[in-house]
Amino acid sequence: MKTIQPLPRPFKGIVPPMITPLVDENQLDVPGLERLIHHIIAGGVHGLFILGTTGESTSLSYEIRHELVRRTCEIVDGRVPVLVGITDTAATESLRLAETAANAGAAAVVAAPPYYFSLGQPELIEYYEYLAERLSLPLFLYNMPSHTKIIIEPATVKTLSQYDNIVGLKDSSANNAYFNKVMTKMNDRPDFSLFVGPEEIMAESVLLGAHGGVNGGANMFPELYVKLFEAAVSGDMETVKKLHGIVMQISTKMYSLGQFGSSYLKGIKGALSLLGICSDYMASPLHRFREKEREVLAAQLKEIQQQL
Repeated sequence: MKTIQPLPRPFKGIVPPMITPLVDENQLDVPGLERLIHHIIAGGVHGLFILGTTGESTSLSYEIRHELVRRTCEIVDGRVPVLVGITDTAATESLRLAETAANAGAAAVVAAPPYYFSLGQPELIEYYEYLAERLSLPLFLYNMPSHTKIIIEPATVKTLSQYDNIVGLKDSSANNAYFNKVMTKMNDRPDFSLFVGPEEIMAESVLLGAHGGVNGGANMFPELYVKLFEAAVSGDMETVKKLHGIVMQISTKMYSLGQFGSSYLKGIKGALSLLGICSDYMASPLHRFREKEREVLAAQLKEIQQQL
């Protein structure tokens, strides 16, 4: 019998956007997946988000996406809530994946706007209403304009929050003005969760009222991000400044290696490989770091570890 971890309202904390360990284009690195999940949960995180941008969701076959959902929920076994990304250009595929998530024991699903046609806000509202009316799990909105070319406007977030099963927003815009407008719009809805993706602004966002972070670096150093979140919640500014400084070193060094649009993801997967946790294989069209970059990454990883 599967164990389901219910979703608190509001949901809070550090929810790592898990990378997807792969052997090749058609095969999950299952032992690596098990090690990675145990590693992340041991760091004290509050949930797990799979099949997001960091999980290379749009590069994975549907077969692997569904398998990842089932295996992740099985390995997690109710220890933390599992959130499943269902973003797709076809609503039917999003709903199929959401059904797999529900059957596997996931706690919620997460959907960015479809990323081919540029939807206006009324169309975007209709799209999310279409999903909400057909989903059996709670739904998080996912604002990712750099990839979808669509912004979920603050007024749209407010409108969609009227649906009982639309329970929160993950914002990866890195736009502080936008996020603060959303928080202001949602002042009367303390049960509606507001998460930020970019870890570089997680602490300040939590200090201003955000509920948590969906931060890629928590794949590598989950305890660091949990401690930073807890320090921000408690207003411990000395600890916030210290730990935020380490997070910024991770960002400026490990995510900026080479001239790649995917350096952030190459850095995380490469570091996890160097830590002996899982494979760093990346689904096409992306590719892992070559030996030269990997050597530099190893030195940077060692430097970060010495500060933890």
